[in-house]
Amino acid sequence: MENLKSETITQVNDDLSRLLRDAGYLELCACIQCGTCTGSCPSGRRTAQRTRSLMKKVQLGLKEEILSDKELWYCSTCYTCTERCPRGVPVTDVIIALRNLAVQEGYMQVPHIALCKMFYNTGHGVPLNEEKWKKLREYHKLSEIPPTTHQYPEAEKEIQTLLKSTEFDKLTG
Repeated sequence: MENLKSETITQVNDDLSRLLRDAGYLELCACIQCGTCTGSCPSGRRTAQRTRSLMKKVQLGLKEEILSDKELWYCSTCYTCTERCPRGVPVTDVIIALRNLAVQEGYMQVPHIALCKMFYNTGHGVPLNEEKWKKLREYHKLSEIPPTTHQYPEAEKEIQTLLKSTEFDKLTG
């Protein structure tokens, strides 16, 4: 049983190592779990983000646990952890690579799926609240509709064509 567990972790580590090599996985091996990343994380002050714990899971090769964890998405990518790491681990780059892998393997969070659908359908990730924005734009003497895809419907089709060519539309099912 112990041998099987060891082989499984080694295999997962090999997978993660291959996928994260460019994002600094090799440097991650130098992580000594000092906690500087977690202690300096602005997101960690307001969320359950525990960067050190996440890095330990990567070192252990706990791929499924990492990719399915909402904590992976709490990082604001401010790079404070990377700047302060005494071992030079590019923590933020590793997190970004893990997020990319999570999306590729179908672990996208519900809010991200909604944002992608909104972006695909309208060309924007943030909806245009007609009445609220009209009043504000009128107050600032701006056109009623901003010069975005809302004003140029043909641009919406161009965006959708571009997104289809990159298979972006497949992210949301």
